[in-house]
Amino acid sequence: MNLTAMGDLARGLTLRSRATEIKTQIETLSYEMSSGKVQDVSGRLGGDYSQILDLDRNLARLDAFKIATSEAGLFTDVMQQSLTTFDTSVGEVSSSLLAFGTAKHTVTHEQASVQARNELDTMMSALNTRVGGRSLYSGVATDVSPLSSTNTLLAALEAELTGLTTVTDIRAAAENWFNDPAGFDAVIYQGSDTPLASMQVSENERISIPITATNPAFKAALRDTAVAALVSDNALALGTDQRTILFTQLGVDLANAKDETVKLRAEVGAAEARVEEAATRNSAARTSLEYSRNQLIAADPYETAAKLQAVQFQLESLYSVTVRNANLSLVNFLR
Repeated sequence: MNLTAMGDLARGLTLRSRATEIKTQIETLSYEMSSGKVQDVSGRLGGDYSQILDLDRNLARLDAFKIATSEAGLFTDVMQQSLTTFDTSVGEVSSSLLAFGTAKHTVTHEQASVQARNELDTMMSALNTRVGGRSLYSGVATDVSPLSSTNTLLAALEAELTGLTTVTDIRAAAENWFNDPAGFDAVIYQGSDTPLASMQVSENERISIPITATNPAFKAALRDTAVAALVSDNALALGTDQRTILFTQLGVDLANAKDETVKLRAEVGAAEARVEEAATRNSAARTSLEYSRNQLIAADPYETAAKLQAVQFQLESLYSVTVRNANLSLVNFLR
């Protein structure tokens, strides 16, 4: 009978090799247990990565849309806040003119003009609002503020109104200057005539808010408020009765102008809603894609735990055998 013997060195190498193999299995199963994904993705997919690559491309595209919707949401939110500030100032000026401006007293007229000046500054600041370093109402020229200073506007308008003596002439001159391309648009507006490009927030949806500081609603409110700020100026030299008439007309027109700013706020509000809806749809789509991807490469936690326990037992058994082999000797046998 032939006997096959294994030397001590060969036996030691065999045991170490088996221990290394078991440790590798433990590392693999531990990774799968902690991550929930198989380590051998190629083996799970049979070498066909087409489906998972397609899922990864869609997930990457949704990541880009997530950033776009966040930026669009911030943009529309800040724009809504600036419009609220502008609208509030229009209401304050209108109330002031109808309350103080019609009192037929020089002091109250001056108070009305001072408040109009202050609110004009607030209104222009609201239109110069920036978010993320970009101006909201400059069109594509987002690197510049759309409007110059309040002092520049009042100085330019005063030059147009000086010397006029009737309410009709003053209002007509102010309207002509604000509507003239060489007037407000050239002297005060510093932005672009091209509206801001639309923002893509999903695969097939874009959000467009083509509002600039030259919007007729803004210009009408700025015009009437600026005229009110200049009514009590000595350069116009208007009598008390003319001031009263002018303040009354401006107050009524500004009250009506609020309707136009409310429409702009509604337009921006609709854009806000669309951005939020797009973000919700994108989030749902991402959840679905992530679930599909996980199903392709997911490791069953119960099966993995059972395998890990079995392999750990194998390693313990191997260590036990190794220790026993190390203790085998002729001396110990003869004792």
